[in-house]
Amino acid sequence: MSTNEQPQRSLTPDEIPFTTNPQAIRGYVTDTGKILPRKHTHLSAKHQRAITKTIKRARNMLLAQ
Repeated sequence: MSTNEQPQRSLTPDEIPFTTNPQAIRGYVTDTGKILPRKHTHLSAKHQRAITKTIKRARNMLLAQ
C-alpha cells in the first residue's frame, strides 16, 4: 500500500454541487419539498445551516421545488 493514498471521505454540504446537480438535494428534503431536520440528516448544526441556505438559494433559482 502506498503512503500517498488519501482516505476516502464524504463531501461536506459546502462541497456538493447543488447548482449543477439539483438531484443531490433530494437527500435533504421531503417529497413535498420541506427541509429535513438534523435528526434525519445526521448533519452537524453548521452543515445543516449550510444545507438550509443552499436549498433556499436553489429554490429561488428554481432548481428545486
